[in-house]
Amino acid sequence: MISEFEVIGMHCASCAANIEKKLKKLDGVNSANVNFATRNAVIEGTAPIEKIKEAVTSAGYTLVEKTAESVKQSANAEEKEIQEYKLKVILAAIFSIPLLVLAMGGFVGIIFPDIIASNLFYIEFLLSFPVMYAGREFFTRGARGIINKMPTMDTLVGIGVGAAFLYSTAVTFAGIGGEAYYEIAAVVATFILLGRFLEARARGSASEAIKKLMGLAPKTALVIRNKKEIEIPIEQVVVGDLVIVKPGEKMPVDGVVISGESTVDESMVTGESMPVTKRKGDAVVAGTVNEHGSITFKARKVGKDTLLAQIIKLVEQAQNSKPPIQKLVDQISAVFVPVVAVIAVVAFVYWYFIAGQTFLFALTIFISILIVACPCALGLATPTAIIMGTGKGAEKGILIKSAAALEVAKKVNAVIFDKTGTLTKGEPEVIDVYTLGEKRQVVLALAASAESRSEHPLAESIVNKAKEEKLAITEPKQFKAISGKGITATVKGKKVTVGSPSLMKELKISTDGFEEALDETEENGRTGVFIVVNKKAIGLISIADAVKETSKEAVEKLKGSGIEVYMITGDNERTAKAIAGQVGISPSNVLAHVLPQNKADKVKELQANGKVVAMVGDGINDSPALAQSDLGIAMGSGTDVAMESGQIVLVKSDVRDVATAIDLSKYTVAKIKQNLFWAFGYNVILIPVAVGVAYPFYGVLLNPLFAGAAMALSSVSVVSNALTMKWYPKRTVLDKLFK
Repeated sequence: MISEFEVIGMHCASCAANIEKKLKKLDGVNSANVNFATRNAVIEGTAPIEKIKEAVTSAGYTLVEKTAESVKQSANAEEKEIQEYKLKVILAAIFSIPLLVLAMGGFVGIIFPDIIASNLFYIEFLLSFPVMYAGREFFTRGARGIINKMPTMDTLVGIGVGAAFLYSTAVTFAGIGGEAYYEIAAVVATFILLGRFLEARARGSASEAIKKLMGLAPKTALVIRNKKEIEIPIEQVVVGDLVIVKPGEKMPVDGVVISGESTVDESMVTGESMPVTKRKGDAVVAGTVNEHGSITFKARKVGKDTLLAQIIKLVEQAQNSKPPIQKLVDQISAVFVPVVAVIAVVAFVYWYFIAGQTFLFALTIFISILIVACPCALGLATPTAIIMGTGKGAEKGILIKSAAALEVAKKVNAVIFDKTGTLTKGEPEVIDVYTLGEKRQVVLALAASAESRSEHPLAESIVNKAKEEKLAITEPKQFKAISGKGITATVKGKKVTVGSPSLMKELKISTDGFEEALDETEENGRTGVFIVVNKKAIGLISIADAVKETSKEAVEKLKGSGIEVYMITGDNERTAKAIAGQVGISPSNVLAHVLPQNKADKVKELQANGKVVAMVGDGINDSPALAQSDLGIAMGSGTDVAMESGQIVLVKSDVRDVATAIDLSKYTVAKIKQNLFWAFGYNVILIPVAVGVAYPFYGVLLNPLFAGAAMALSSVSVVSNALTMKWYPKRTVLDKLFK
């Protein structure tokens, strides 16, 4: 069982690591994933929910089961947190600025009146106390971390700021002598509060895409019940309801238009900017905007079953998941705080007891180390980039279902396109019927009757052509499908076989007299289907499935990126190569005559040759190949099975989005690496400086004030770098340097 929770009370990456560690120790918990950036926890196992909540509560945090209501409450809580931090920063700054002036005034030539100079420490104490109150979370949460043997970033800050404040208080009231550090305690606390305010606000911006999606569905719907129009909450709409949508209103649920005509803006759901005309029989999707006319539709999917709800679910799952690159970061974050605390103690002992420096010197080193260390930047580096990447994908109608898919997509060097419904429109139509002796209408009617129980697109085109010509279609008997090859059935006592040229060879049925017609059919990229009555070929139906206008551009984009492009189809080689030639795929990369059950084997063959393979398909018969491939990309217009098998779903079913999905994945992984570079680099450089390694050689020490400012800005810089992904596909200078 998989359960999702909102986590309340997390304030750093160490918090997330500690909660995750605590959860994994519980009996019945198979896996736990706690995401600091999204404030979510995903837990898999059989452990009772109350037991899970109790374990997290004992660590000082709160778990709330994720529901539509909890998501709203979480959004409100997030906004409240931002406002609270804003007030804390203002309060802290009001008292820290004069405190800094008092402490530093003497160095810049400011002469204070005697009454201030003689009571300087007492005044500084009074000014710093409100700042300590504004930053009291450092002490309360830090102490809780020590008590629970799960220290966090607040523990480091609490000890560092607390040490400076308590030592200064002792100097002021206990007369132990020395300098007071009130300004360091206050200004550092102010900087860190400012950093958390900016970080919280930036995190909110990062999750903007998912918030927009959640806000798409209207709160109410106008439905017809008992022949009356009534407005009801959207939660009360049921399948089968007749829903009225007026100009300017949003579709409340998914359904099919039964009356009226209008244009609908589907851009927020599909990423398609052009409005789509909707008439009777057309599908409408929840969250899309009705532009002009009034329409009435029958509800088909409501609540969590709507496309919008499924998109939100997929994006949330991706944002809560972790790519393989995150494992190293998690391991470092889990031990970061205790290791930094040990380094600070060792450095204090060295400088005071071994190097013979003053107590104030050693204390400064101790405080600087605790303050400058920042696991938050490490903890935010990966999830913020994933949030932005998956959110940007959703805006463009590209649903990336997991963070792991991003890393795989970056490595893809071969893409296999299924032909029918992917590179072609998937709407085949009969072009011609060739016969030998029999009347054309008789051959077509026999073929349509035999195929009338088949669900194959080619069968549908034959039946549609017969209906178009108003031919009589007879219900077949003893119907049998031959996978990937054709069908057999009994029509009016005659055994009729409809199938491919390969089936004719397999059944040893002569097709003499149709050679020229078959050559013409295949050379034009069409599919030839033979009609056989009692083992005698009486006709050949030529069927065309038009290539999508965008297919050639999609292939060119992929080839331009250095990716090999293949096409797989059940068609014979000549027909397949003709289609491939139209879209720019090399004849040597055509995988023809492949039965549905063998598509996955072709994927394996390419993988065995060292290819990282992405499979693009839309049908049930593509699902094994999608699952076998390194990266399955499913067309949004395809079957539910195909979309379930794919790791990326293209909502618009636009094949050009394959190249965009791969490029966006590369871009997101590059951003993750950039963020990790800055986060690791920050700690690798500044912690040694804080320890004092440069002091014997250059006399350089890290002032605690600068340590506080640097620590506050580290997380903000990482989140801000991720936020530049809003401009995708544009790249910043850093993006070009760090690919």
